[in-house]
Amino acid sequence: MGRSLTGTVVVALIALGLAAPTAARAQQVDLAGMWSANLGNHEERPLRGDPGVDVGEYIGVPLNDAARQHALSWQATMHSLPEWQARPHPVTYSMRAPQPNFRMAPIINPASQELIGYSVVGLFGGGDREIWVDGRPHPSKYAEHKWQGFSTGVWEGGVFKVTTTHIKYSFIHRNGIPLSPYTVMTEYYMRHGDLLTLVIILDDPIYLDEPMVRTSTFKSDPLMVVRRTLPFEVAEEIPSLQRGQVPAWPLGSRRTDYADIYGFPYETAMGGAHTMYPEYATKLKAMMADMPATSTAAAR
Repeated sequence: MGRSLTGTVVVALIALGLAAPTAARAQQVDLAGMWSANLGNHEERPLRGDPGVDVGEYIGVPLNDAARQHALSWQATMHSLPEWQARPHPVTYSMRAPQPNFRMAPIINPASQELIGYSVVGLFGGGDREIWVDGRPHPSKYAEHKWQGFSTGVWEGGVFKVTTTHIKYSFIHRNGIPLSPYTVMTEYYMRHGDLLTLVIILDDPIYLDEPMVRTSTFKSDPLMVVRRTLPFEVAEEIPSLQRGQVPAWPLGSRRTDYADIYGFPYETAMGGAHTMYPEYATKLKAMMADMPATSTAAAR
C-alpha cells in the first residue's frame, strides 16, 4: 500500500508540474523577430531624429530643480572627451533613440529546452540586453550597474511587462537631462499583427518629480538583418581641448536657445511635471498672448 500511495503522489506531482504555468506556457504572444523603427518615427520625430533635441528643451519632462541645474550646465562638446566617446546609449534611451532597429530572439535553456528569456540585439554602442522570464530575482542594490541594466519580464494577458533596474548614471535626453542609477524602467510590449507598441515608464526618485511616459512603434521586417553594432573608435575630436578640461556652462546659466527659436516663454521651455498635462495648454496660450507686450530682454 505504501508503494501505491507513493506512486499516486508521484503521479499527482507530475500532473501538477505539467499544469504549472512555466515561462513558455505563460507566453501569450511571440515577440521574436526583426523589428524596424523605420516608420518615420511619427511620434516626436524632431526630438528622436533630425534635427534632434534642442539645448534648453525640457518641456514635457517632469524634471526637478536638481535635474534642471544639471541640464543647464551641460555642453554638447562634453561628448568629444575620450572617456565619453565609447559610451553606449543607456537602455532608457536606446529603445527609443533614432532608428533603434533590433533583433529579439528567445533564450532557451539547453538542458530543459524551456524559454528563459529574450535577447535584444542591435542597440547603439553594443548596449544589447537580456530580459529574463525564468523567475530569477533582481540583484542586490550593491550589484554592478550597467548601460543595459538588469531586466526581468512577465506576461500579463497578451502584454509583456519588463522591469529594469541597475541602470548606470546616464541621461534621459541628449541635452543634459540626467538619469540617476536609482531609476526603475517599466516597459510594456504589445503586439498587434506586424506592429509592436512599446510603452516606457521611467521612475527616478532623484531627478524626476513624477513618472515619465514615452511610447514607440516598431514594424516586423523579416527581410531585415540586425547584427551586433560595431565597437567605437576613440579619437581626438576637438584638438583645442586642453588636457583635463571638461566643457560645461557655469552654474546659473540661462539656456534660451529652444525658447528663442520657437517663441515659447522661458518658463515653459524649462519643463517640469506641470508641462506634461493638457491643462497646461490653456496657461501657455495666455502666457504667449502676453509675450508681444513684453520685450525679449524683460522676458529673460
